[in-house]
Amino acid sequence: MKYETRTIDFKSIKEMPSEERPRERLIASGPLGISDLELLCLIIGSGNKNRPVQDIAQDILYLMNSKGSCGVSTEDISSIPGVGKANASRICAALEIGRRFSFFKPRPCKEPKNIFDLVRHYGDRQQEHFITVMLNGAHELMGVSVVTVGLVNRTLVHPREVFAEPLKLRATAIVLAHNHPSGNLEPSPDDLEVTLRIRKAGLLLGIEVLDHIIFSLDDYKSMMESGEML
Repeated sequence: MKYETRTIDFKSIKEMPSEERPRERLIASGPLGISDLELLCLIIGSGNKNRPVQDIAQDILYLMNSKGSCGVSTEDISSIPGVGKANASRICAALEIGRRFSFFKPRPCKEPKNIFDLVRHYGDRQQEHFITVMLNGAHELMGVSVVTVGLVNRTLVHPREVFAEPLKLRATAIVLAHNHPSGNLEPSPDDLEVTLRIRKAGLLLGIEVLDHIIFSLDDYKSMMESGEML
């Protein structure tokens, strides 16, 4: 199944054709077939007279992208207009139960496709998201962190930010990944320069940079597989 770019342009979910509503799409396609925005709409349930549910979900998604799903608190979510403490608690509980079950058993990440499966839901973003996937010595998943949102270049992507979470978790290896909203999977000169810079920093810190994956909605390119890991 290919991921689709999903936006909700209707004023309310009720105005949408029944087969296009998030709940009906999840039933028909499964949870992997709908976007992060639609998943959040289902968790929130409904908006209010001032704000439709999709606007609230978009604000929460932005918050999660900037702070990481594990770093979002009930207070953070309840500060968003249209979200009460009850809904904020429900959303935090959903994020936590997902985190617990995702990382309860070791999840091997021994090839680029494993990494792509972890990050592909960022493929519908309209801005580039630079992501660090953290692994232990057996190349099992320890965590996923969004480092920056915006163009990938040496100004925005600093090794200090890239290695902050891996050092905290005592990861022994990382894989870099970022989406190309254009769909072009070829690394830019900035992509190559950033990769080299981070790899050199990793050598000093004792954390190996295994790969850099560039991905779109439904495909990816591994610099390791293509021989571009300088």
